[in-house]
Amino acid sequence: MSDRLAICPGTYDPITLGHLDIIDRAARIFDSVMVAVTIGGTRKKTMFDADERIAMVTESVSGMSNVRVEGFNCLVSDLAQRVEAAALVKGLRAISDFDYEFQMAQFNRRLAEDVETVYLPASPEYSFISSSGVREIAAWGGAVEDYVPAHVAQALRERALPQ
Repeated sequence: MSDRLAICPGTYDPITLGHLDIIDRAARIFDSVMVAVTIGGTRKKTMFDADERIAMVTESVSGMSNVRVEGFNCLVSDLAQRVEAAALVKGLRAISDFDYEFQMAQFNRRLAEDVETVYLPASPEYSFISSSGVREIAAWGGAVEDYVPAHVAQALRERALPQ
């Protein structure tokens, strides 16, 4: 495998500056990065549908030449094996993230033992940002421009509940 591909999987509902920090840092470590946007899943209902989330992520990473965006609707371990990824890259904000991500890494290791999980700690300025927090602020009419790209802030304003 000459091209070291990493996958940054997630729901990206919506993509935040913290996500972009992790994707950018992964793009500096690996030859190429696939941002894999969950299409289906069992964990949560999303504010934006898959096409909207893929479009927001695609616009957000448009300046990163070795990054591509794809939707996926399968086990991330299956996706990783299908595209011959070397690693799954996950960002960690707090110990609570590690607890969940460590469990997922163990499942993924059993399902695809040739794919490593790489953790990148959140940069301090993004360590408190979460998609759910951004959605909550937006739903109550708060400003989210410091947490997401401008086009995402606009989409959140348009989707926010009327006050």
